[in-house]
Amino acid sequence: MLVIFFATFGAVFIAEIVGDKLLYTTGVLAARYRTAPIMIGMAAAFMAKMGVAVLIGEAISKLPRFLVAAVTAVSFVGVAIALWRKNDEYRHERDQHKAHRAAMISFAAIFFSEWGDVGQVTAAAMAAKYHIALVVWLGAVSAMITKGSLAAFLGAGIRRWIHDRVSPKVVRYVGAGLLLLLGVLSVWEIMSERV
Repeated sequence: MLVIFFATFGAVFIAEIVGDKLLYTTGVLAARYRTAPIMIGMAAAFMAKMGVAVLIGEAISKLPRFLVAAVTAVSFVGVAIALWRKNDEYRHERDQHKAHRAAMISFAAIFFSEWGDVGQVTAAAMAAKYHIALVVWLGAVSAMITKGSLAAFLGAGIRRWIHDRVSPKVVRYVGAGLLLLLGVLSVWEIMSERV
């Protein structure tokens, strides 16, 4: 079972790390919000997405491209709007409320985007091959959390660097713009894939 765990971890991690836009999405979120709430939202989203992948198997790769593109577009636009509307004033009492909101935004950005992506398809294939759903799920979720952690900590480092150098309003506008761009690129990639 340990071999299956590490085989799944390696396969999903490599499949996800190469050119995956969600890596950049997590980095953008981490540049705006604290790392811990992003990690919580991200982990919950990865657990749910990989659970679906393992349970449904190959069916997830057969979702209609238009549906996947539409859900991805709505997700990125929704997160961009939430980021755009964020108040730039810093208040210590907001920190308690900001954490749960950052976790929810991170969950939504990750859970509702890129269904049927290479990581989910890889996890589904591993589950179909090995018939040990829990071990495959644990390996896939571990790979996704590892990938997301790298992006979140990189984004947190960027956040600390720009905190004293760039206006929060500029960070907010750039973050929202990047999320919209990533959404457009995701939709374009989904719609241009060959069957």
